[in-house]
Amino acid sequence: MKNTICQSCSMPITDNSLFGTNSDGSRNTDYCIYCYKDGAFLDDVTMAEYIEMNVPFAAQAGMTPAQMRHHCETVFPTLKRWC
Repeated sequence: MKNTICQSCSMPITDNSLFGTNSDGSRNTDYCIYCYKDGAFLDDVTMAEYIEMNVPFAAQAGMTPAQMRHHCETVFPTLKRWC
């Protein structure tokens, strides 16, 4: 599997089971299961709101909250969902 990241949250997708699903149940290779299910985003938020929602996951990603915020502010504008 090539290096793939979710085009909403930038989480690395390392296994096919982590891909979201389209409305017909097929795999969506752009988004992860935490962002996209049954053809829709799970959170109807702005990018700024989504950044704040992701900061609490800093430790899980091996970052401080400030590093996570910076990462999100830098990467999110380049992702398909937020372009």
